[in-house]
Amino acid sequence: MTSIDRYLARLIAVPLFANLLIAAMLLVLDRIRLLLNFVATEGGPVSVVWKMLANLLPEYLGLGIPIGLLLGVLLAFRRLATSSELDALRAVGLSYTRLLRVPYMYAFGLAIVNLAIVGYVQPHSRYTYEGLRFELRSGALGASIKVGEFTNFPGNITVRIEESHDNGRELTGIFVHGRLRDGNSYAVSAEKGQFLRTEDMDTIVFRLTNGTLVQYTKDSPVPRVLTFSSHSIPIALPKYGSFRTRGGRNLELTLPELARIGGDTRAPEELRDTSRAAFHFRLVEVATMFLLPMLAVALGVPSKRSTSALGVFLSIVIIVSYHKINEYGEAIGGLGRVDPIIALWGPFVIFAALVGWMYYTVAYVPGGQPIGVLERGFAKITSAIKRRLPGRRRPKIAE
Repeated sequence: MTSIDRYLARLIAVPLFANLLIAAMLLVLDRIRLLLNFVATEGGPVSVVWKMLANLLPEYLGLGIPIGLLLGVLLAFRRLATSSELDALRAVGLSYTRLLRVPYMYAFGLAIVNLAIVGYVQPHSRYTYEGLRFELRSGALGASIKVGEFTNFPGNITVRIEESHDNGRELTGIFVHGRLRDGNSYAVSAEKGQFLRTEDMDTIVFRLTNGTLVQYTKDSPVPRVLTFSSHSIPIALPKYGSFRTRGGRNLELTLPELARIGGDTRAPEELRDTSRAAFHFRLVEVATMFLLPMLAVALGVPSKRSTSALGVFLSIVIIVSYHKINEYGEAIGGLGRVDPIIALWGPFVIFAALVGWMYYTVAYVPGGQPIGVLERGFAKITSAIKRRLPGRRRPKIAE
């Protein structure tokens, strides 16, 4: 690797990893509010939020890595162009194709990482995420009893707790109502309480302190009232089914599993279509990364004597729009309306042709600029807005 290649590698590395981190953080911030609301509603511990976010990171990196690669190469070539370093490199005989050697090294490396993420890591992390959601809904993470609400347990027992401290170890303001099989019932109010484990995993003991027990029986019209300093009530835990096995959704299947199901003629037609669509969607997303260096150069090199940042804006719009087109192609391919190969690789061929034309224009056409018309229109709009802003008009010279 020459000194120019090392220089390009440094120029690309900083914006690439910075944009990758920013993209991942933005996607995480978009989801963290929903997760906090979900966990709070289900009454689970806050620590579960961080576990769920950690399992969503591979899914976010699947989109964040292509965006980081595109913006990293684009900003590096934009800096070279605006500082006239690109003209100097071209003057000594380095073509755009030669300068793309380092960007394609990044592309190959990140494509392998992205393939491992979407093909193997993401399915397992998504399954773990769904498992955490199931445990929250079922109460397996300690979310069975919600503070300030009535919670029903097997055996016709209802519990209400006013306050919880020390992660549920210290409970205050307790009310318990139970109905026995023989028709009798009881109600208990206590100052404090604590849940204790027993050898039976399906039963816990509710140890109450400083309270009053009122017992109603069919034989006596007058209830019995007892005060106690300590009283224990056995409570049966709800019966929850185990979480399903991995593979309930295509997101939880690895690439070899999707290929096997998609080619299995014994599988239901709908399952084959959705598996094939998911398989080709992931491959197309990875293959797109090899087009991004050429797209970045085409959008990152502005016209001569121009510092317009329109290419940066267009790059984000193009990559996100193309990602949405692929998602639509996966959806219609999964429905069986269009073959997944046509629905996903057809737009890829069109996108590759567009990127190839843009790169050819900037690299081999003298003075060529694929977005030159857009830049000129953008410059006219910007100058018109500036002239209309207050304080921008030139003062009139007194005669």
